[in-house]
Amino acid sequence: MIETITESIDDFLTRKVTDQLLTDVERIVRAAAAAEISPRFRQLAAHEIEQKSAPHDLVTVADKRAEEHLTRELTALLPGSVVVGEEAVAADPTTYEAIRGAAPVWIVDPVDGTRQFVHGDPGFCTLVALALDGVVLASWTYAPALDEFAVAVRGRGARLNGRVLPAGAPEPGRDLRIATSHPDFTTDAQKHALLGLRTDGVAPRPCGSAGLEYLAIARGDLDAVAFSWELAWDHAAGLLLVEETGGAHLTRDGVPFAITGGNALPFTAARDAATARRVAALLSGGA
Repeated sequence: MIETITESIDDFLTRKVTDQLLTDVERIVRAAAAAEISPRFRQLAAHEIEQKSAPHDLVTVADKRAEEHLTRELTALLPGSVVVGEEAVAADPTTYEAIRGAAPVWIVDPVDGTRQFVHGDPGFCTLVALALDGVVLASWTYAPALDEFAVAVRGRGARLNGRVLPAGAPEPGRDLRIATSHPDFTTDAQKHALLGLRTDGVAPRPCGSAGLEYLAIARGDLDAVAFSWELAWDHAAGLLLVEETGGAHLTRDGVPFAITGGNALPFTAARDAATARRVAALLSGGA
């Protein structure tokens, strides 16, 4: 069964994830941002912002309309595909199950970093990933206010604005720079695990947009992340970016993160495998 799935994924990569598809998705993502996100940046009215689960969990008219735009265009681009989007799942949680289904799935976060977007901070992005059988095959990360566009394809590497991204390894002897979950989104047990990072040789800080933190790892500006939630739209695109630049990701129990869920949290993604193992050990109470 595993061999059959692997062959199916390899075949799909060859037949469907073409240079033309990569270009078409980039065009769609840029168009959605140009139409629905950028015109509202620093222009939002109070009635266009809503709170979801907590004061830091916001949604705007830009999130909703951009996701509608992406859903319409992406499913038309790849007939038979489905979309799992943050705002659609908020309206109907059962739609999240498509990630575990047999159809190709577009995993969409229309505005990752909505809190930053609402406050006029340019540190937000649009995230799109294409997955099959729980494996992320391609991803697109677009920060329109920063004019940065990253694309990753499984087995083919990653690029930022057309330039190859090699994350490299952390500089020996320097404190590890790690972005961590906001305390509002952690359980007591996860807070305790994250305390493992409060040790010599580690410099943790609160995270911003998850997508841009992954991009920071891929470009070598950040050494690792430690996140306590597993919603696929926040992680799928960035995890592939990290993998395709030589990085690795591990859950607290030492296995790679699965976008289909059931992960031991918190988990880490890092610039190289050695750093991922070190951070996972610290999260598990090791040294």
